[in-house]
Amino acid sequence: MTMVATWKRYMMTMAAGAALLAGTQVQAAGLLTPADGSLPALEIRDHAVQVVIEDGYAITTVEQVFHNPHQQDLEAVYSFPVPEKGSVAEFTLWIDGKAVTGEVVEAKEARRIYAQEKAAGREAGVAEKDAYRTFQVNVSPVRAGKHARVRLVYIQPAHVDTGIGRYVYPLEEGGVDEQKLAFWTANEKVSGRFSFDLRLKSAYPVEAIRAPNQPQAVVQQHDEGEWNLRLGGANTGKAGAETPLAGAQATATPVFTLDRDVVVYWRHKAGLPGSVDLVAYKRDPGTRGTFMLVVTPGDDLKPITEGRDWVLVLDVSGSMQGKYATLADGVSKALGRMRPADRFRIVVFNDSARELTGGFIPATPEQVRHWSAQVAKVQPGGGTNLYAGVREGLRALAADRTSGLLLVTDGVANVGETKQRKFLELLKRKDVRLFTFVLGNSANRPLLEAMSKASDGFAMNVSNSDDIVGQVLTATSKVTHEALHGVKLKIRGVKVADLTPAEIGSLYRGQQMVVFGHYWGDGPADVRLTGKVSGQPVEYRTGFDFPASALDNPEVERLWAYASIEDMMAEVRDFGEKADIKQAIVDLGVEYGLVTNYTSMVVVREELFDSYGIKRQNRDRLGAEHAAQSRRAGAPAQSRSVDIHQPMYSTNRPAHSAGAGALGPWTLVLCLALAWLLLGRRQLRKS
Repeated sequence: MTMVATWKRYMMTMAAGAALLAGTQVQAAGLLTPADGSLPALEIRDHAVQVVIEDGYAITTVEQVFHNPHQQDLEAVYSFPVPEKGSVAEFTLWIDGKAVTGEVVEAKEARRIYAQEKAAGREAGVAEKDAYRTFQVNVSPVRAGKHARVRLVYIQPAHVDTGIGRYVYPLEEGGVDEQKLAFWTANEKVSGRFSFDLRLKSAYPVEAIRAPNQPQAVVQQHDEGEWNLRLGGANTGKAGAETPLAGAQATATPVFTLDRDVVVYWRHKAGLPGSVDLVAYKRDPGTRGTFMLVVTPGDDLKPITEGRDWVLVLDVSGSMQGKYATLADGVSKALGRMRPADRFRIVVFNDSARELTGGFIPATPEQVRHWSAQVAKVQPGGGTNLYAGVREGLRALAADRTSGLLLVTDGVANVGETKQRKFLELLKRKDVRLFTFVLGNSANRPLLEAMSKASDGFAMNVSNSDDIVGQVLTATSKVTHEALHGVKLKIRGVKVADLTPAEIGSLYRGQQMVVFGHYWGDGPADVRLTGKVSGQPVEYRTGFDFPASALDNPEVERLWAYASIEDMMAEVRDFGEKADIKQAIVDLGVEYGLVTNYTSMVVVREELFDSYGIKRQNRDRLGAEHAAQSRRAGAPAQSRSVDIHQPMYSTNRPAHSAGAGALGPWTLVLCLALAWLLLGRRQLRKS
């Protein structure tokens, strides 16, 4: 069968899978009610989302109206997945018709204050974080027959890879917390109005914007770099030519259920040069400044031509029930199209792990037929012993061949070893790159990303609403090209400190590097990026000025603080909780107004903040941010490129379509394995 015919057959499989996904039920964001029915359900009357993406980061504002149609006062409990690298920076509750913004305090203290105000019958709210899984917002009371209005704002770096930007508004929970599912029933329907309005402002030209699985989405383009995408009838953008996305129809706004992520892609114009962008905030020349440095590499990493050893490690735990035949068919086709110099092993894991292949196997027609049949015999079920799966995958690697371990999982390690430090120690024993697909919002992202980084590999987060083929092609472009390893950033000429991440690790084809830090003074700086490609040292260099003052982007301070907190939380997961690290996280959370594992945001009546000894520093920070956002909203997109006069790269940045070549064997394995995972996890929830 030809490659084209194989791909057509694969696309038919994906289409069938999409139809199945559309008809199943999943756990979602929404209002939580005890599962025993002891309290009546509240309603989400309105759910309005506004997203602004500019200057390398995204600000998401969510306004909701909770309605109580019953004859008794009730508490509203709203839960939603934690966005990737995002933290709640504003929680506002309307009290007596006035907006009251929350302040961050230590988590236990926030819960105590909220409980005290709730017992007194006074209006209050608290926003908390459940580790990497969910944010939860409690509001009390929602008066009988009345409604409560709240606003949440979170900030996160914008994600651009190989010329494609990606934003996810997370709504679908992974359903991995069985105790939570047993206790709560989620009401995820918006009974009134849902709206989603995304405004993209880019100094680099954008050719197209897309929202998969959202046929009602409407796009407006205002100029080369400014676009709006809207769902649900929101209209907050400038006037302009209005163009429905392909397949859209002019129908009434549908009832919206908060059970599926909203994913938005945008594609930059091809042929743009590699670049260095600097976004800074400094109130005046005499103060400390904060900066975000974004390096978008040129396309100078060459394709890999020599043979490789691949280990495919597949999660076959109970959540994978339903579509195992799809995986077997994919393995059969993909292995038959490997390069002659490549070899493979196949490992599966649930409560334990086992290797199917018994060592590395050359991809001869006879071996492909034999091992495809063995894969088809596996019966999914049981728990998730991730440690055993990775350990088995690392066994018996050849020292004289380049090796890659591909891990595909949607779960949380719940059997055997679960400590992050043990996983990292395991990976450090071998010279192997771990490439991980993190599937779903409730997967243990911190663990899987730490594992990938420790091996100089990478992790890709995948939503059920993604263009799966596009995500796989992005990954394929990386594993088939050289990478820059041992990356270090050096800045001289201006005093800098508190850089995060402290260790960058590796950069793969098309992957941006984002570094935050503090600086003092101003003026010219010499910036060097060094690393090794295939063992040979490489240096990239540029020079530019740090500003004496910069007032447009105060949000950069929160982004730096949250990135620093993530570094400290990684240390907690590696070595356990220590009092000094916990206190440092609390101090940063309070100073910069961030909801973390150890801090929460509490709202009480305005006159009561003083009585609780809570300073209104987050309210003041929000004032500066809102003023800057108003100024930016009325201005065109500003270029933040600083290496124009001394370019760091002599080549253009890679485009998504460039260099991918024909759909190779591991592209098909990845596509089919991901389709299998998506279908299997939905089938389990349906049963």
